[in-house]
Amino acid sequence: MSNSTTPIKNTKTLGTVTIEMVAQRAGVSLSTVSRILNGTAVVSESKKQAVDKAIAELDFVPNPMARSLAGGRSQSVGVITRAIDSPFYGAALRGIEETLDPAGYSALFVSGHFDVNIEKRCFELLRGRRVDGIILLTGQLPDANLKTYAKALPLVVTGRTLKAKGLVSLDFDNFEGGRLATEHLLSLGHQKIAVVTGEAGHKDSTERLRGHCAALEAAGLPFDPRLVVAGDYLELGGVRAVEELLARKIPFTSLFALNDQMAAGAALALHRLGKHIPSDMSLVGFDDLPQSVYAAPPLTTVRQPAYQLGELAAQCMIRLLKGETPSVKAPRPTLIVRESTKAT
Repeated sequence: MSNSTTPIKNTKTLGTVTIEMVAQRAGVSLSTVSRILNGTAVVSESKKQAVDKAIAELDFVPNPMARSLAGGRSQSVGVITRAIDSPFYGAALRGIEETLDPAGYSALFVSGHFDVNIEKRCFELLRGRRVDGIILLTGQLPDANLKTYAKALPLVVTGRTLKAKGLVSLDFDNFEGGRLATEHLLSLGHQKIAVVTGEAGHKDSTERLRGHCAALEAAGLPFDPRLVVAGDYLELGGVRAVEELLARKIPFTSLFALNDQMAAGAALALHRLGKHIPSDMSLVGFDDLPQSVYAAPPLTTVRQPAYQLGELAAQCMIRLLKGETPSVKAPRPTLIVRESTKAT
């Protein structure tokens, strides 16, 4: 006959280990273990050590959902990105993950695909998962929606200038980045500068184009809408844009693609058409993706440090979860001159 008071010796013979088993092994109450796991307990060091030892011996893994339902934290942060496979946002996700992990938080990544309705579903999905906060990388949701979400849980948003309780925004200066790129081409003597824009309605794209126009105006040059083609922030969009520009038969000596992915596509299209960079056409991108330094030739671009932006977003979230009010600014754009541009 078994003795009900026999100490638990090995979890491998028991199946699922429960919080009750941890309490029994540690010789403390169930509520004490629960409070220690939730980080809300003020107990003696000996009790905490006993619980830690019991957890290690039993190989106990806390159930984040159960802890959240019990009023504690899930130790998870939801992250809504444009697309998981995006080279730019992928670097930001890595920055978020590598900042949250040492602080004891796990990141849950979902893709909003820059679609308002999908982003709304992502928010509801993450809230259903009881995340402690949400980071939105740019996105399309209106400011009013974001302010409402921030009333329910901490929120960090990039690509916006927005103020609300429980919300922190980090806005990169895309206008300045667009101005820097165009000023560089103007300084090399280029006056006919074609532009491949991003998706319609994307704030990053409109601001970069506005910076381009401001640089032209400052130089006393007119803006020619025939030299602007809509892209999609993807490589294929850059290919199609160059084909469309050349079909218009409007002369231009340089091309400003509003992100590095489209610049890569534009370079391929120019290569296929027998045009050489930079002898026949100077090319500038935006973002400074890691692969841009390995392009042939290496790409001149505007640096937007995605990894650092992810780090900052995660740091802001950690501070919000501590009840603090973060005060940070996104890094400034920097022109990185490489071998894809030359004087006319």
